[in-house]
Amino acid sequence: MELALEWGVRVLADQLVVLVAEDDQEIQIIVEDSLTEGGFEPAIAPSGEEAVTLLKGNKGSYRALVVDVNLRGRMDGWEVAKHAREIDPEFPVIYMTGAGADKWPSLGVPNSILLEKPFAPAQLVTAVSQLLISRTPKA
Repeated sequence: MELALEWGVRVLADQLVVLVAEDDQEIQIIVEDSLTEGGFEPAIAPSGEEAVTLLKGNKGSYRALVVDVNLRGRMDGWEVAKHAREIDPEFPVIYMTGAGADKWPSLGVPNSILLEKPFAPAQLVTAVSQLLISRTPKA
């Protein structure tokens, strides 16, 4: 079954699952609602370790990663994104941060997007859509 995104890109329904690594429950809810309203299906991982486990165990199931830079636990968002790129070198990555944007040039993966908190829900949907569109093969 095909679904059309409002930006004119047609993708299969199973290509719309976005993995979200965020440990703050209030932000999880905001991100989840934003992505759902934007036509995506969010999957929430409350830690970096869980996000990497989900990425490795479900290769090909997720179409993008939205990750908080500062996560509780042993693994931060920079590291989660690097693991995602080991699985797929072009995997779309959107970082979220309230503090740490200055580290993005040195720690962020290439061709990623950084959103500084607070950001508007539409900015998140636009960022995910932009990266997915750039991966869509041109006809």
